[in-house]
Amino acid sequence: MFTPSPKRVESWLVNASLIVICLFALLPIATTVLISFKGERDIIRNPPNILPCDTPERAFDIRQCRWALEGYQRVLAPKPSSGLLPVALTGNIVRVYIPNSFLYATTTALLVVLLAGMSGYAFSRYRFRGHRALLVGILAITGVPLLTNLLGLYQIGATLRKAHLPIYDDRLFLILVYLGFFLPLSVWIAKGFFDTISRDLAEAALIDGCSPTGALLRVILPLALPGLMAIFLLTFVNVWNEFIAGYLLVAKNEFKPVMFGLYEFLGQNIINLQVVAAACILIALPIVVIFIFGRRAFFAAMIEGAVKG
Repeated sequence: MFTPSPKRVESWLVNASLIVICLFALLPIATTVLISFKGERDIIRNPPNILPCDTPERAFDIRQCRWALEGYQRVLAPKPSSGLLPVALTGNIVRVYIPNSFLYATTTALLVVLLAGMSGYAFSRYRFRGHRALLVGILAITGVPLLTNLLGLYQIGATLRKAHLPIYDDRLFLILVYLGFFLPLSVWIAKGFFDTISRDLAEAALIDGCSPTGALLRVILPLALPGLMAIFLLTFVNVWNEFIAGYLLVAKNEFKPVMFGLYEFLGQNIINLQVVAAACILIALPIVVIFIFGRRAFFAAMIEGAVKG
């Protein structure tokens, strides 16, 4: 009789636990996807059905499934167009709010990567007066929630808006707020990754004739790229999912981010669950696509930081 070893039993238990955790994590996502493809009568029916494939004669018939695109049609609001494409998407979420959030998230993430990378490299490679105090101060700033500063930021934004400065724009102000909030923690993350890179590599590049800048760009930066990519992804996702600052600090609705668009859309379609579910799927889709293309660099950064840090 085959008796598994304790190590194999432990491996089975760990794998089973991970499968259960993944199923619990995927359950809300799967439910939202299913609701987004259902018609209204299948959502409000009692008792509810998981798949809209039942008939009066049978509990499940795959040939009789009643999948609907009503929710996506309401969100996208496609209309005939005489432009380059035959159909124009006129829904505010895809026409206004998603491009706004993409602008805020991409710009903020790029600026955070640039500034955090330079600061992290300086803190990692150089020792100067106030080095430890600055690091402790940056770490302390990360513990201050954005909500605590919103009243002051709102007053600053209102004052700048009333001053009619030629270079002032609510979008620029919001990007600066996001930059100031997400930069401190990113500096610590970047410093941790630069600490894992041996100084001998840069010294060898200098001996071979590279300038300090050349050694940084040709040797250090490629090795730190997974860490910088992780910073970009974390910042992008955090800005994309942020709601309260974009809601309060931007005056015009056409400049507000996608989470405000979902909030506004929810108020208009509180009883149309298929429409709300479709909006949630479309809002989450860019994050999923970005993680699919950037997952290797992100997981490489996480593993590298765990092993070397």
